[in-house]
Amino acid sequence: MRTKSVGKKKINIVTLGCSKNVYDSEVLMGQLKANGKDVVHEDRGDIVVINTCGFIDNAKEESINTILEFVEAKNRGEVEKVFVTGCLSERYMPDLKREIPDVDQYFGTRDLPILLKHLGADYKHELVGERMTTTPKHYAYLKIAEGCDRPCSFCAIPLMRGKNISTPIENLIIEAEKLAKKGVKELILIAQDLTYYGLDLYKKRALGDLLLRLVKVEGIEWIRLHYAFPTGFPEDVLDIIRDEPKVCNYIDIPLQHINSDLLKAMKRGTNHEKTDALLNKFREKVPNMAIRTTLIVGFPGETEEKFQEMKDWVREQKFDRLGCFTYSHEENTTAYALEDDVPQEVKEARVEEIMELQSQISWEKNQAKIGQTFRCIFDRKEGNYFVGRTEFDSPDVDNTVLVPAENTYLSIGEFADIRITSAEEFDLYGELV
Repeated sequence: MRTKSVGKKKINIVTLGCSKNVYDSEVLMGQLKANGKDVVHEDRGDIVVINTCGFIDNAKEESINTILEFVEAKNRGEVEKVFVTGCLSERYMPDLKREIPDVDQYFGTRDLPILLKHLGADYKHELVGERMTTTPKHYAYLKIAEGCDRPCSFCAIPLMRGKNISTPIENLIIEAEKLAKKGVKELILIAQDLTYYGLDLYKKRALGDLLLRLVKVEGIEWIRLHYAFPTGFPEDVLDIIRDEPKVCNYIDIPLQHINSDLLKAMKRGTNHEKTDALLNKFREKVPNMAIRTTLIVGFPGETEEKFQEMKDWVREQKFDRLGCFTYSHEENTTAYALEDDVPQEVKEARVEEIMELQSQISWEKNQAKIGQTFRCIFDRKEGNYFVGRTEFDSPDVDNTVLVPAENTYLSIGEFADIRITSAEEFDLYGELV
């Protein structure tokens, strides 16, 4: 028998997928709060809104399982309504409606006003920069653009997010100032493609202009760049990273592969030689920059020889941070017309090879840090350690700095100088200076 809650309905926002989805959920929650709604993030609620991911197979599976879980809860009378939004819903709405009809309503990635209406709220245009952050209070994501104009053959993001739409610099500054007043010290700039920022609004790549405005925001101490595209990278940004203390010597630039034939098939607009030249320029302009990249193994046509070329290149480049994924054969992408000719077990074995190599590179790089002192920000206390990061590390994906809590007290969300005393592959251990 179904139960009806009495009084004010609590709305539970459940977020799956990447930091862009985290940001979107925060904006949704901010709108609901401004409408006087009782809203929580991943807690118990009478109404559930699931913000889904539809990027690759594993993410789609997690999203579908989460939808089914809450539909079952609805059928048991534990929740009243289930709404689904986000990338999976945008991409597969007709299929989802047919296969999981017990969901009350499905919404696309740009249907926020309609979703709010179904939740009994109005979309408030005047809420520039207002949102309920779900990250620790000292850092926040700042999404500077939505969508993507890149033609990458393996990627379904343009199908789910549409064309690139940059957010005006003035709006982003207002948002950054509001975040700083709430205690945010670190801004993590995100978009599907940071390097494309501004072309639609200002007819030029304006990431550098935005950074020069953001560094003037009082209270912000670190600005970090995520998801830069290699082709057309604006070189003035390198000068800003080098010269502006607030801009972290860090960049996340997914390179995906290095074999020129595969890069062409991926429609990345670059090749082996151009990629190496770009990396050389990064290191020449900003010698102590930490470079994070992601790679795809098992793309159609990736022979053992082409994979070995990538493995040798990883060994040669010695990236500071690296993630590796198996190719996912996504319908409605241009690569879907190619034969998915690398067996799954071979893909997985290649991921292991790359990550084992990167683990050794990371260990060597971390050993070289022993005895050095780094300014770190501390995210949390976990067990017997305070857990922090250097400017070369982004939350959740990179190295951590662990300081024993037994004889030391560190304030969460504050900076401290830490001398590194020992190191493992992905963790540094240190003491307060």
